[in-house]
Amino acid sequence: MPSVRVYVRLKPSLLDSAGRTVGEALKNLGYAEVEDVRIGKLIELKVDTVEDSRIREMCSKLLANPVIEDFTYEVVGEKA
Repeated sequence: MPSVRVYVRLKPSLLDSAGRTVGEALKNLGYAEVEDVRIGKLIELKVDTVEDSRIREMCSKLLANPVIEDFTYEVVGEKA
């Protein structure tokens, strides 16, 4: 059974306050090379079949808020 990994992130134009907080914490811990941090979500789905239009529909209707978030996905596992 294939799996689909859906990655959801805030749109680049939006302020990511959680990412900013993590970025500052990393700098305070001595990781000065970190320039920017964006926080997102990973959603893993086990599906019977992979159909692009169905995956995109799931993402735009429920898994991501299309007003403020972007999503990408990849198929992994069997039949990938």
